Amino acid sequence: MENNQTSSNISNIVESNNQFALDYYFQLKNKESGNVFLSPFSIYSILAMAYEGARGQTAEEMRSLLHLPTDDSLRRSEYATTVEGLNNDDKKYKISIANALWAQQDYKFLDEYLNIVENFYGGKATNLDFKKDPEGSRTTINNWIEEQTNDKIKDLIPFGIIDGSTRLILTNAIYFKGEWVRQFNAEETRNENFRINANESIDVQMMRRVDEDAKFNYTENDDLQILEMPYSGEELSMLILLPKNDDLETLENLLSTKKLSEWKQDLENQRVVVSIPKFKFETKYFMAKDLKAMGVPTAFDWPGANFSGMDGAEELFIGEVIHQALVEVTEEGTEAAAATTVVSLKGSMRSNNTHTIPVFRANHPFIFLIQEKTNGNILFMGRVVNPTL
Repeated sequence: MENNQTSSNISNIVESNNQFALDYYFQLKNKESGNVFLSPFSIYSILAMAYEGARGQTAEEMRSLLHLPTDDSLRRSEYATTVEGLNNDDKKYKISIANALWAQQDYKFLDEYLNIVENFYGGKATNLDFKKDPEGSRTTINNWIEEQTNDKIKDLIPFGIIDGSTRLILTNAIYFKGEWVRQFNAEETRNENFRINANESIDVQMMRRVDEDAKFNYTENDDLQILEMPYSGEELSMLILLPKNDDLETLENLLSTKKLSEWKQDLENQRVVVSIPKFKFETKYFMAKDLKAMGVPTAFDWPGANFSGMDGAEELFIGEVIHQALVEVTEEGTEAAAATTVVSLKGSMRSNNTHTIPVFRANHPFIFLIQEKTNGNILFMGRVVNPTL
């Protein structure tokens, strides 16, 4: 009975994270014309930490944005269980998730809030002097992010973001490196044409599997082809959604948590001729305007924001939320990293139906997810429009 309850708890947090992932992806796709990459779980983590100190309308808006379970103890325990499972060292892949809280040294935060963040989110508080040493504080935090992401995410917090009115900074870092169960032979990689759009094509390095051992979970329908490529250990996988007729917009409009679940249920293990591009790119998003547009304007307003669960007063508001992510896909596997920071809470006024072998050729824009295979938890998500950028 206890195991069933744990599974149910995890599914709740997965469901809310995945819905937020698609919500924010839709927000980005409408303003970004090129590649997109993010770790929704990183953003979700940091906003959930901020939500723990929100009250009143601020809390209601944030709970709606994140689709959070209303039961506080359930939400906290299931988040902790999810991260504990991912951070387990006994894995055939490398993944680490870390949270941290950075507080102005002479500003009084409630012990209750600090304890919740530490006990359920693993975010220990470190005191810094934002007032007298904003640049030194920025360097300390950025160095922590860099260390947690294996030197992949650098300079997350730009110069000038931290100043004398900064009171609290929340950070999350996530790093993943996994090898494919069925790796690609680099000698088979060759230059091929990739259609960016109807009028533009480029040459890219295309990885190929055409041998008899190239067996993957695969399905297709009238709108798209879906390929799942597992990482060593088979606990995480990359899911590639390739639209037919180069129609990425139609695929994006179809995308939902319900559709994802339906499509994954149709996957069957079979031999597939696979061609996918090598790619590496980095993204950085300043999210305040997006989050306001998605229904949380109050958290960014002062007066108006209510984070009294942090300090016992209504003097804090969110200045900015910054997310930076990097992904690299090669013949051996995938390396991905991301970091998110709430910068800063300030207290001042400022189907395959034939017997032929299906061919999965990703030579035009596609969507990809890096997920937990068992429960579908989306750790990273992106769109490849140009693999060479």
